[in-house]
Amino acid sequence: MLNKQTIVGIILAIVIGVALAWAAAGWLATPQLGATYQTQYSPSLLPEGGDFTLNSDQGEVKLSDFKGKVVVMYFGYTACPDVCPTSMGTMKAAFNLLTPEQLKQVQGLLVSIDPERDTLQQVNRYAQYFHPNIRGVSSRSEDLEQIARQYHAFFRKVPLPDSALGYMMDHTSTLYVIDKEGKVQKLIEHAVPPAELAAAIKALL
Repeated sequence: MLNKQTIVGIILAIVIGVALAWAAAGWLATPQLGATYQTQYSPSLLPEGGDFTLNSDQGEVKLSDFKGKVVVMYFGYTACPDVCPTSMGTMKAAFNLLTPEQLKQVQGLLVSIDPERDTLQQVNRYAQYFHPNIRGVSSRSEDLEQIARQYHAFFRKVPLPDSALGYMMDHTSTLYVIDKEGKVQKLIEHAVPPAELAAAIKALL
């Protein structure tokens, strides 16, 4: 027969086990910053995409303006500490692997999902810093949300009360490779070798 001390030990073990299970379930159900980069889309399921209108420091920009070119598009923002610079660096390095003739048929777009802080001049300067073939564009938050839905992209503001920044933007980190007719043909992770992105571009030229 089990003594009283053994019974108490068994009960405590069960209680602790249940508590840990609930804690784990709660953690898994809560979106983790950065997790959205991997979980918001499947590379095998291409978004419908489609035309859109955004603003630049030189006026309106539509995807259809670049018909006849391969477009590489990225959703990001200039205050992004690491993922966006890595993504833009990947785009720059891939563009540098193209010949001048190939590059004439390619357009990069950085869509700022932080219009509250990113002016049109600022986002374009940021984009152009990486490569002259990349344009910075943005719009009102409601327009950006609509375009994000078209492309199965994700972004949200995350408050940082103890930071001078005030907030950060959690967002999908995907390079969208769009063919000359404006159709999404490939989704590429932000940190791939630039040669992989260059190959995806060349396949559509």
